[in-house]
Amino acid sequence: MIVEQIMKTPVVTLQPTNTIAEAIQLVRQLRIRHIPIVDAENHIIGIVTDRDLRDASPSIFRLHEHLEDLQKPLSTIMKTDVIVGHPLDFVEEVAALFYEHKISCLPIVQDGKLVGIVTETDLLYTLIQLTGAHQPSSQIEVKVPNESGMLSKAAAIIAKRHTNISSVLLYPDEDENYQILVFRVQTMNPIGIINDLKNAGYTVLWPNLPGVSS
Repeated sequence: MIVEQIMKTPVVTLQPTNTIAEAIQLVRQLRIRHIPIVDAENHIIGIVTDRDLRDASPSIFRLHEHLEDLQKPLSTIMKTDVIVGHPLDFVEEVAALFYEHKISCLPIVQDGKLVGIVTETDLLYTLIQLTGAHQPSSQIEVKVPNESGMLSKAAAIIAKRHTNISSVLLYPDEDENYQILVFRVQTMNPIGIINDLKNAGYTVLWPNLPGVSS
């Protein structure tokens, strides 16, 4: 999956000459958390978040003493070291950028111009869609030797039950000689599949159901 498939567009933007008060009003009105700052040609030159706006706003206990602060331009508080992505970037690469740089949004730029934006919420929703967790299903975790072909062999056992596989994830086991396969299957009763996997010699880590053959 590529960024173009999940990015939000059109993007709500402001210019560096807009005031902090205008940005606060926009954030509250549209219930957004990030505002890219662009120039007249729609080139991104900065970004302002709801946290930046809170930090720049006067205390509610001294609001009337510092109203002039709200009239300052966004250029005084915007972050200019903006990390950007491209519409053809892979979603998993973008997720790595979020983690590595501890960012909460990623403006998407093509030919130098802002064309979209991806937020943490977009990534979480995409993860839910990719794993099939939003649909009625069951999760089965299987410990297998770290050898080629293990995924297809385990999947073939599930296929014999005529059950669709919504998604497959893989992560390493503590023992580097093994890995964990996480299947999400479209059934609410996985007992038959679990039995088949165990009878074939696989170690099923989840669900560990009482009364199921080991």
